[in-house]
Amino acid sequence: MRKRALAWLAPLLVCGACESHPYDHVPGHPTVLGESEQGDSGSLDVPDPGPGGILVSASGEVLALGGYPFPPVNPGDTAFVDGWAMQFDRLLVTVDHVVVSSGPDTDPTDQSKTGPVVAQQDGPWAIDLHLGGPLQGKGGNGEEAVAFTSFTGQNKNGGAGFDTTQRYAFGFDVVPASASAIHVNLTADDATDYADMVANGYTVLYVGTATFQGVGCTSPGSTYDFTKLPPVVHFRLGFQSPTTYVNCQNPDNDPAAPFPGEEHERGVQVLSNRSIVSQVTIHTDHPFWESTVHDTPAHFDQLAARHVGEDAGIPLATLNDQIGVDFLGFHDSEGTPLPWRSCLASYTAQSGTMSFDPHGVPVDPGADPSQALRDYRDFMAYDQSTQGHLNADGLCFVKRNYPSPP
Repeated sequence: MRKRALAWLAPLLVCGACESHPYDHVPGHPTVLGESEQGDSGSLDVPDPGPGGILVSASGEVLALGGYPFPPVNPGDTAFVDGWAMQFDRLLVTVDHVVVSSGPDTDPTDQSKTGPVVAQQDGPWAIDLHLGGPLQGKGGNGEEAVAFTSFTGQNKNGGAGFDTTQRYAFGFDVVPASASAIHVNLTADDATDYADMVANGYTVLYVGTATFQGVGCTSPGSTYDFTKLPPVVHFRLGFQSPTTYVNCQNPDNDPAAPFPGEEHERGVQVLSNRSIVSQVTIHTDHPFWESTVHDTPAHFDQLAARHVGEDAGIPLATLNDQIGVDFLGFHDSEGTPLPWRSCLASYTAQSGTMSFDPHGVPVDPGADPSQALRDYRDFMAYDQSTQGHLNADGLCFVKRNYPSPP
């Protein structure tokens, strides 16, 4: 199970002076990374930037590859506590504006502050995290990553090499899909869905199937008939949530002491004898959390409940289903209050109606979306927008570039 911050509202970061060489994990490719299977879309090769360089990769962790089994394979693995297994067909994201800046420690109490940008690579790059890639991901245990760009020096600072004696702030953007995006590893099927992302302004698209597999579940004090919920739900969740991830913390810097309230030291530091890897990591469970506190339990009952009573085959869950849905007291599509449910011994369900906690983020159904969360659709996007990390679990400062409360 990955370790993550207790408070997701805190600034976030990660990067790396990696100990394992990236090319150790690419059999037959000693000098090329990031080859992709793209059908008719071509392929992207990212050469080794060499000593003093930074290879930039992307990963959705092992969960993006194999999904969320239920019950979880190992105690403590990330799982949907209400008994749902999830498999992905596609997990598409568009990354842009990868930046390296001076001064990651500019302000110990404000992670958003750095020195000037000294290097920047612009895409945008379209990536299917479900397909993985030839690199071993930062989280290990079967995680895969794909390279999509690199730095050989400070291209925004006169072309100077990076100083091997100092750390640099690392950040990146997740942006709306673009017809001009570089297809890193998209198949022909991916390209069709990516065109839909372009048409709808999606930054991230989840496509897959959730299947209820809970046994011996409990719902304290409830008489709700959970068999009304469809046992299988297809999902197509398109998020319109462009976000900048600033000055990430870097687990690769451990055991260096972080600032108070942070988990890891900020910034990346290059090596004189080889390249390092800075992995853009997308955590896939964030949209399903029960609160705005980082790493709280994930649920799917509230999505399935919007399709109670449908008899036209397997329903399709979308974000638009959640427009107007009150997350402070969930009801199913027939208007019946939806209670909490637990299908894991490690999770204790509350009594009463299922209600997700905004932890102080303003809530007002009639408000301007820049001032308050209006409904569960806004809530899901708010949590989803925190999913970008560095080198597995490095938290970054989150700057939302869409109408959202701070």
